[in-house]
Amino acid sequence: METLDPDMADTVGGETDRHVVALVDDDRNILTTISIALQNEGYATRVYSDGTSALAALIENPPDLAVFDIKMPRMDGMELLRRLREKSDLPVIFLTSKDDERDEELGLTLGADDYIAKPFSQRLLIARIRAILRRANPITDPSQSGGESSANIIERGPLRMDPARHHVEWNGKPVTLTVTEFLILEALAQRPGVIRSRNQLMDAAYPDDVFVDDRTVDSHIKRLRRKFRAKDPTFDAIETLYGAGYSFNDS
Repeated sequence: METLDPDMADTVGGETDRHVVALVDDDRNILTTISIALQNEGYATRVYSDGTSALAALIENPPDLAVFDIKMPRMDGMELLRRLREKSDLPVIFLTSKDDERDEELGLTLGADDYIAKPFSQRLLIARIRAILRRANPITDPSQSGGESSANIIERGPLRMDPARHHVEWNGKPVTLTVTEFLILEALAQRPGVIRSRNQLMDAAYPDDVFVDDRTVDSHIKRLRRKFRAKDPTFDAIETLYGAGYSFNDS
């Protein structure tokens, strides 16, 4: 990998017919490590060591997806995302060493697509990138112009999910979810009343054999409930069956 200039980006790997991922982090070791891992998975990468130098490039020559660190000099990841969202809907994943849900909530409110805390698994990051790119670039049938994703929309009582657009509504109100939360809810809502074990939900949310503790699923369920109850305090559609797992009740 080439030496990084703090005010410039290196594009690594040819970009023809390859998804391009931009990495913005002031830790050069992280930039190098993630960049190499992504190249090995077939992605081209552009790297930036601070938000100020990244902003203009992301707007003028947008990649397919960007990964931002939150804590950076000159311009932090939150401010970078805020300014980016004034011009672009580019998919963004946050990386942060902070274990603070307020950062997650603020980032998602500003328009981040997902949030991964350091230290993190490279395989998990790559799995999240794949999932977001699939949703950002859904494969559709040109003959079904104007309604290409309607067949895949999930409607269960007040819940409406559009997997192609990663959009969720409850009683007509939008609910902002991370990719992981979306995939867990989708797995539950596809078959209302059917109990999904933690292992089944992990398989749905963490592809490519990424290992996570089963308590991680419990944490995501708690956050899902909290986000839906912020829109509807009576929300109780996600049911816990102790010792078995979770189910979705659409009645």
